[in-house]
Amino acid sequence: AWAAGKVHGFQLKVIPTVRWRKAGNKDLKLVIIRPVSYRKTLKSRLLYRDPAYLVCTEPELDLGTLLQAYLWRWGIEVNFKDEKTILGCGEAQVRTEQACEKVPAFLTAVYSMLLLASETAKTQVLPRPKWYKSEKSIRTTTGDILNQFRAINWAHTSKINFSDFVNIQKKMQTLKKSDNPILSALFHARN
Repeated sequence: AWAAGKVHGFQLKVIPTVRWRKAGNKDLKLVIIRPVSYRKTLKSRLLYRDPAYLVCTEPELDLGTLLQAYLWRWGIEVNFKDEKTILGCGEAQVRTEQACEKVPAFLTAVYSMLLLASETAKTQVLPRPKWYKSEKSIRTTTGDILNQFRAINWAHTSKINFSDFVNIQKKMQTLKKSDNPILSALFHARN
């Protein structure tokens, strides 16, 4: 299955037919995923996470499809977190029942448009903050997208050419001069 930027092999144990009182008279499939080993440092011993137990209500479903859907679940969780914490979905101060139903749908649509616009644009105005890992991130975070939006907005209102700003920053780094910490803090500000 595809996970963390590459294809991984997983060891599964399948119990094809199980019954559960809460599911009624329906056959379920139980899939046990053996935990993947990892090391905290290069010299540390192998560690394991807990195994994952998946209960599938469709016993005929292909194991590859089931496992891939489980691994993609994390992206969905990140989506919910961003919608709730950054956009405030579920915290709208509205009074009517109709508005209570429409606001979460509207904010979800706004979030979707934000992600689509960032995928379409794919232009990076500012370099990433120095405290980020040096390797390129696979997923652009919502904070990065909003930071780019702020930078574009500030550039438009203050008439600053940010492409020139990036070049100046690169020149200063090659000359071993210190960066202006106020500029860095301003342009990498996050909520």
